[in-house]
Amino acid sequence: MSKILLYRVLSIIVSGFVLACSQEKAIPDIASDPLYNSWSHYLGDPGRTHFSNLEEFTPENVGGLSVAWEHELPDFGQMQMNPIVVGDVLYGVSAALRAFALDARTGERIWIVGDSLKVYHSTSRGVAYWEAGEDKRILYTLGSDLWCLNAQTGEPVASFGEGGRIDLRSAMPASARNKFVISNTPGTIFRDLIIMPLRVSESVGAAPGDIMAFNVRTGELVWVFHTIPHPAEVGYGSWENPGTYLNELVGAANNWAGMALDPEREILYAPTGSAAPDFYGGIRRGMNLFSDCLLALDANTGKRLWHFQFVHHDLWDRDPPAPPTLLTVERHGQKIPAVAQVTKQGYIFVFNRVTGEPLFEIREEKVPASELFGEQAWPFQPIPVKPLPFARQSQDLTDADLSPFAPRKDSLLQRFQKMDKRRFAPPGLEPVLFLPGFDGGAEWGGAGADPDRGILYVNSNEMPWILQMRETPALDRDISAGEGVYRKFCMMCHQSGREGLTASGYPSLVGIGSRLSEGEILSRISNGKGMMPAFPQIGEEDKKALLTFLLEEDAPSGTPGETRAKQGVTKASGSADVLPYQFMGYTKFLDSNGHPAIAPPWGTLHAIDLNSGEYLWSIPLGDTPGLQTEGSLPTGTENYGGPAVTKNGLLFIAATKDGYFRAFSRDTGELLWEYKLPAAAFATPALYEVGGKQYIAIACGGEKLGTSKGNKIIAFSL
Repeated sequence: MSKILLYRVLSIIVSGFVLACSQEKAIPDIASDPLYNSWSHYLGDPGRTHFSNLEEFTPENVGGLSVAWEHELPDFGQMQMNPIVVGDVLYGVSAALRAFALDARTGERIWIVGDSLKVYHSTSRGVAYWEAGEDKRILYTLGSDLWCLNAQTGEPVASFGEGGRIDLRSAMPASARNKFVISNTPGTIFRDLIIMPLRVSESVGAAPGDIMAFNVRTGELVWVFHTIPHPAEVGYGSWENPGTYLNELVGAANNWAGMALDPEREILYAPTGSAAPDFYGGIRRGMNLFSDCLLALDANTGKRLWHFQFVHHDLWDRDPPAPPTLLTVERHGQKIPAVAQVTKQGYIFVFNRVTGEPLFEIREEKVPASELFGEQAWPFQPIPVKPLPFARQSQDLTDADLSPFAPRKDSLLQRFQKMDKRRFAPPGLEPVLFLPGFDGGAEWGGAGADPDRGILYVNSNEMPWILQMRETPALDRDISAGEGVYRKFCMMCHQSGREGLTASGYPSLVGIGSRLSEGEILSRISNGKGMMPAFPQIGEEDKKALLTFLLEEDAPSGTPGETRAKQGVTKASGSADVLPYQFMGYTKFLDSNGHPAIAPPWGTLHAIDLNSGEYLWSIPLGDTPGLQTEGSLPTGTENYGGPAVTKNGLLFIAATKDGYFRAFSRDTGELLWEYKLPAAAFATPALYEVGGKQYIAIACGGEKLGTSKGNKIIAFSL
């Protein structure tokens, strides 16, 4: 552990304090709870613990795991999906968002729905299951539609909505009904309700992030919680401009990462995203409740019970990336029901889940002011005293922390020394070193837990990124209608010259006409693909204008007048007119070989005792071929997807760029088994038992981080 801690810069250790808290209900004995004997919920159970009581796999025999079955899906590409298993059926979603059911014993397909040639609609992390007697249903999203399927046949349930589906936008304000609204993460089932997370735009004009509960039987809306408060609602005064909920330029504060549920107490725990637009908040001044919060809601009504805001007036896109984790901690012999939230910053916030009281001290620390015109960064931000961060922090890096593998280190050092490395340094015209990066720290895979012992297990990215703004250029020329659309919707990721940021995963659009047909380009604009969102709000004429611009590889020939006549000229519109500053894009801080510019580890895995706030162990997660030296530690890699934890001492995790599936000792972090997958698995595994035999299954889709794409679900057994 000491070697790893050399890589992690720890803040000042201060004793935590204990809050007296009452329990309204007895805390169940996890060891006897049948909920943890199955994997019928996203991430294992409603508390999102990733935990299993199944005991066939042990530290002594796990080395004997081998492939029990493989299923090849018809669709290749990234799968973030965590399967669920009900009875002897495994349910999931393919890379092209086709829901499917497999025999969990053999991998034989029972049914699959959808058309891989027609839809992409981003990615999906799985499905939700509901049953009442013989009525068994699967619910999942495709674009803005929430579908309800017969779990046995895959056929739409006609009594749900219109022919088995509802448009999530239909329950939102009229101004949001043509905006980008989907869901990457399965809804949370509570009795006859499904409570839906939403993914929306993060730019000017984003939809509001309302949390909505629908009747599972009929699809009717039951309740709504406004994350951008309406008049007379708590939090309304935290927005400087009255009536922000009506402002079509401002939106989001959405729950995109999923929720946790305490069924006994009937409490829903929903972490919310940042307010939109990201990175410049001059048009949304104030603390911005309920963005970047953990909300505790009455699951029956949506009424707010308590909340905590992790980032005030977020300018960094630092929203919670995963569902919280419900577990039990012990203080002075008393068991306390707790909820823990991991963050992109590498912080862990722990609360009494009944009262909302923090179980470790949280300090409001003074942070730098913004120098951008019109911006008012919030002067204080909450920092937990314990546990210490599980990822390095930019403010603690020194010149000695640059990568030993980097060539041309002098030029790298010059860049490093010019960057602002202060904690919560606001976006500005000079570069800010952003560590943990935009993807964390923790990411959407979330944390696992031993819920009865109060131990949290979290994997972390340690990829540095660069945050920088630029002034919105004053156009002294007319631009085509297509360029205006491009500037509004595409330039943030694909850059002003269409060159992209390939090292960060945003491809070049130069020469796109040689790679995709016009129909395929239009389809991706309308439907999205992978992590690219769909843009239903772009009208048909604007799509055609954008297509013309994208296919115009060189400077148009002819006079300016001829060019304008050809393309249809307009002044730039949208975000270019609204915001005085623009984000310069998601740029990683890399060396010339494409590796992170800071020293390893670049991915880590941690076990943290939340009873005391102390670390039990920390190790690198993953390795980079070609960089090892004799006796050196693994480098760790970027990782996406969470762990599965067993009662009898194992932790399973894939997630890494190097494409391995691994088993570690839950108690020591020792590597016990690894298997090279046919494609990297950026997903969380599922543990289950059928017919007295136990299995662990993982989706191997690859594609992310430049890895080869795959199409397999693989199950392992002894």
